[in-house]
Amino acid sequence: MSARAWIAVASAEHVRIGRAGGFMQVCHGKAAPLRRLRPGDRVAYYSPTGTFRGGDTLQAFTALGVVKPGEVYQADMGGGFHPFRRDVAWNDAREAPIRPLLGALDFAAGGRNWGYQLRFGLFGVSDHDMDVIAEAMGTLVEA
Repeated sequence: MSARAWIAVASAEHVRIGRAGGFMQVCHGKAAPLRRLRPGDRVAYYSPTGTFRGGDTLQAFTALGVVKPGEVYQADMGGGFHPFRRDVAWNDAREAPIRPLLGALDFAAGGRNWGYQLRFGLFGVSDHDMDVIAEAMGTLVEA
């Protein structure tokens, strides 16, 4: 099976934690979405806000990397929260606002409802979309 490309959604604050720890979480720590990913898959994080449940609109891609070998695993973050994670090799990349990219992204075709898929927390995108995002972030992301 060939590598695929994905967009995950989380606040920039949560993305920074994952980048620092070399992992990703999606959908409030659920395992099922992460099980769709395979080693070598490319993933970009989109952050609608800077902080979790914050009103500080960001609307930017904030991380880009490749899923590492290994399975989904559970972590203990304290307070009874045990989210599931996947390990990711994160690239050095700058944040890239989504709005200037909307006309070039396949998943945003049609323009007006471009944010609809983002509500799912994790969804597949074309290689073209991943390449557009990687270029905007000033990095390469190869499977």
